[in-house]
Amino acid sequence: RQYTSHAMAEILRDNGITQSMSRKGNCWDNAVVERVFATLKGEWLYSKYPTRQEAAADIEQFVNWYNHRRLHSANGLVPPALREVQVA
Repeated sequence: RQYTSHAMAEILRDNGITQSMSRKGNCWDNAVVERVFATLKGEWLYSKYPTRQEAAADIEQFVNWYNHRRLHSANGLVPPALREVQVA
């Protein structure tokens, strides 16, 4: 329920994020982020981190790598950030 609250919608709006939710029982809106998390857990995170800051820094590196360097077969082997530039 927290994701459908007015407070959450306001936070997203204030940060320029478009909230997207499909009807109940339809998982397609969540598929992309689930793929990202599966890659993060399966290809990137190999150990526990001594501090929260070290984990956050490593995850930030992952997001940069995932968006700018990792080749995605669904994008014709182009990273998402580059694909966005090509489509725009």
